[in-house]
Amino acid sequence: MMADQVARRVTDVLAPQVLVIAMPPLVGLLAEGWAGAAWGLLASALCGGVPAAVIALGVRSGRLDSHHIVDRARRTGPLLSAVGAVLVALVLLVALGAPTLLVATVTAMLVALAVTVPVTLRWKISFHAAVSAGTVVVLAHVLPPVPTVLAGGAVVALVCWARVRLAHHTAAQVAAGALVGVASTWATLAAFGVG
Repeated sequence: MMADQVARRVTDVLAPQVLVIAMPPLVGLLAEGWAGAAWGLLASALCGGVPAAVIALGVRSGRLDSHHIVDRARRTGPLLSAVGAVLVALVLLVALGAPTLLVATVTAMLVALAVTVPVTLRWKISFHAAVSAGTVVVLAHVLPPVPTVLAGGAVVALVCWARVRLAHHTAAQVAAGALVGVASTWATLAAFGVG
């Protein structure tokens, strides 16, 4: 069915690991130029690349069902590796004097993980929704806010639709994920005085 193909494509193209790898260099470039993009590459390699590699190895070995980790019971190990990678990235960015926006962005990733990881141990909150919504909040700090939020909101809605369409989440799970992504990212950036 065409709708299922679209949903699968959206789920793959806007997967959390894709956004976490792509967003920091883009944000760094827009906020600080090429030097910022270099800082963003460091953040994306650790925050997105390390967890993506852990997941890929898990899929290849048969321990994980797919790179989307549909089986909630299998999420703990990869999520803990993501928390560790984000912590290492944050320590390095702070120690090496990275731009405030990138430090705040990586901190927001850690805050979102601090909320979503415990939740997903009991209830399958949508990481797709959380990461896509958090990405929109960060992008609204480096691009014109109103059009970014409008276009980004449409993209987040599309991601949520895709996850529900594929029966990987319920409407409540994607709504909760989006809410966590927006709230944790906005609160973290506000705490850093980014804006």
